[in-house]
Amino acid sequence: MVLEMKVPSPGESITEVEIATWLVEDGDYVEKDQPIAEVDSDKATLELPAEESGIITLKAEEGDAVEVGAVVCLIDMDAKKPEGTAKETTKVVEAETPKVEAQPKEEKTTYASGAASPAAKKILAEKGISASTVKGTGKDGRITKDDAVKAVPSMGTPTGGARGSEKSKLSMLRRKVAQRLVAVKNETAMLTTFNEVDMKPIFDLRKEFKEDFKAKHGVSLGFMSFFTLAVVRALKIYPDVNSMLDGDYKISHDFQDISIAVSGPKGLMVPVIRNAENLSFRGVESEVKRLAIRARDGQITVDEMTGGTFTITNGGVFGSMLSTPIINPPQSGILGMHNIVERPVAINGEVVIRPIMYVALSYDHRIIDGKESVGFLVAVKEALENPIELLMDNNPKKALEL
Repeated sequence: MVLEMKVPSPGESITEVEIATWLVEDGDYVEKDQPIAEVDSDKATLELPAEESGIITLKAEEGDAVEVGAVVCLIDMDAKKPEGTAKETTKVVEAETPKVEAQPKEEKTTYASGAASPAAKKILAEKGISASTVKGTGKDGRITKDDAVKAVPSMGTPTGGARGSEKSKLSMLRRKVAQRLVAVKNETAMLTTFNEVDMKPIFDLRKEFKEDFKAKHGVSLGFMSFFTLAVVRALKIYPDVNSMLDGDYKISHDFQDISIAVSGPKGLMVPVIRNAENLSFRGVESEVKRLAIRARDGQITVDEMTGGTFTITNGGVFGSMLSTPIINPPQSGILGMHNIVERPVAINGEVVIRPIMYVALSYDHRIIDGKESVGFLVAVKEALENPIELLMDNNPKKALEL
């Protein structure tokens, strides 16, 4: 019996996928549930497991776009499993062909004297070019001044080094990301506002409690929990930043699903921390770690990246000092974190050195006014610079569950 394997639906609204990589070859014997291919949708890369055991016949090529429900391969379930775990290969030995000695090229007649005109000799000597490498166009092969000038490479003429190029098709995921980024720039009134955060209070808390926190909870006390909870607080104060447009209507949310941008093997992915308003520092750190591992291992699902009411992205891990992050549609706002640099700042009339991070909020001005956007970012700054009072209810140990 031959089984027709069809492309399953990776998620709602996805009608087409692309065969990114076949993990098996045509004619291989595959086991049930063995990954046989990686397929790209416009949201994620997913593994396609074999539905039954048998000999596989591929019906699509790598790079092909196939509709959900289309047949991509056949599995002959009646075929017997070949002995051994590896396919035998036959080494083909090509018959040796006698080598033909290359005949020396016939040397062209050279002239002991007068091979180049005096003007041509001068030009070639100045540029260090041998006359034997220049083809003369004058009488009897004589090198003229014009020949010498043409032999001298110009500043724009390549004179060596690798100059290869390669053309490769973007994955469906990357193409979709590109389309969405262009759409955001064209279809939203996106603006960015900036501020700076003194990270010393958070540094002090982490220095005091990070070892006990990790020992008890099994996760590190990072910056992301502080930023996530500061964002949750600010979204409650400025709910328009937690809203989105749907045609002529505004959709307001009474929950905070925070999308976290993470770098995965297929590019940037944005999994969602659901109901972040209900999570503690431990809860946020545990969820960030879980989602980051799943994204790194290529196990993240479409459902885990769907939704979200606000996004946080951290370009600082790559060394970014300042940027204008692009909104993750249909959301209306995104917070950009950056690297932390010791800078001189004025505090109480004195110049001191503090670890400073620049933060950026990009927002859709169609739904968020300047007052709300600036107020939101100031609220985030206030919570990060006074975390004990505003995020921990003046009890760090209780907040960190120590």
